[in-house]
Amino acid sequence: MPALTPTPAQNLATLRERIRRLAPGRAVQLVAVTKSVDAATALELARAGASDLGENRIDALEAKAAALREAGAEVRWHYLGHLQTNKARRAARVVDVLHSLDSADLADKLEKELAVAGRSMAVYLQVKLSAEPTKTGLERSELGALARHVQRCPHLRLSGLMAMAPLDVPEREAAARAVFRELRGLRDALQAQLGLALACSMGMSEDYAIALEEGADVLRIGSLLFAGEVA
Repeated sequence: MPALTPTPAQNLATLRERIRRLAPGRAVQLVAVTKSVDAATALELARAGASDLGENRIDALEAKAAALREAGAEVRWHYLGHLQTNKARRAARVVDVLHSLDSADLADKLEKELAVAGRSMAVYLQVKLSAEPTKTGLERSELGALARHVQRCPHLRLSGLMAMAPLDVPEREAAARAVFRELRGLRDALQAQLGLALACSMGMSEDYAIALEEGADVLRIGSLLFAGEVA
């Protein structure tokens, strides 16, 4: 009889145990990225204890947030994709954590809309640390200025830095490790300048173990939860 494919909830439990073994004694936040699944599967994860769910399109996030709210599930919604300024109003009403803040203009628009909505939002500054043309984010030299700008926005909470490792490159593991190590160094320098505790949002399904070795505080995991068994 063939082995049964684990459910997303079972994979979630396995992954949490793997994280505990790889990062003993550390409080690592797991964001379950639900962009490839429907609201029913997102609800299954929420009921299995996933309190942080992530999307990279605002319309999908709005729809799933409404469905889970109607079902009585309370989760924090993380927005992971590039957020256009014309979507700031919609994001201000449903996003709890933004991992891709990359401009003062976007920060100002979010601040204005959050004030109207009576909400606050945690934000990570996205840094571009690889040369891939599809990657977005701040240049290293822009970090300090934007961080200080965010600190002047009462409805934004600066939580840390985010970066994505390159995908289609030779020696991918070494390239990922270099990006994660640099992000941690940038984080350490910035929090020393600001006197503020900051986290590193880094690591996805393909490279979470490397990210943990390099000090990740937040992992963004999607396909690993839904495709077969956790490796």
